[in-house]
Amino acid sequence: MAIKPGTTVNTVDRFLASELAGDIEFLTARTRSLGSSRANKLLEPLGLKVRSYSVLSLACSNLAPTQRELAEFLSLDPSQIVPLIDQLEERGLVERTADPQDRRSKVITGTTLGVQLYEKARLATAEGEALAMARLSKSEQETLRELLSRMAFQD
Repeated sequence: MAIKPGTTVNTVDRFLASELAGDIEFLTARTRSLGSSRANKLLEPLGLKVRSYSVLSLACSNLAPTQRELAEFLSLDPSQIVPLIDQLEERGLVERTADPQDRRSKVITGTTLGVQLYEKARLATAEGEALAMARLSKSEQETLRELLSRMAFQD
């Protein structure tokens, strides 16, 4: 897209013709950044952010994840998971219990209050997802979800 000198355009339009604008790593990073920002705004009234929401979601999933499993699945350093769990635990949203398989490990589960908050948060994130996907058909949304899942869990 050639832009005539002196024409006023917004930054996004100006850089769409760049090589970077077609780079998959850049596109996924930009999409993640925009999505995280949107989700954080929607979760803010609930006192959550994307990372704490992710931990709460898995804690309320009946999967009984350990702290180590949470770190691995969320691609976070274990030192990042501990303060997230601490904050949720201080609010009475999750609890740590000894893992029956390994007493040295802690299982993270959602409390009744945590499950209630998670349900509200899930509605907020669904709203954000609907906004993000609004320009895609249902078929395109399903294809995007499948492709991203394959990319995210290719190991």
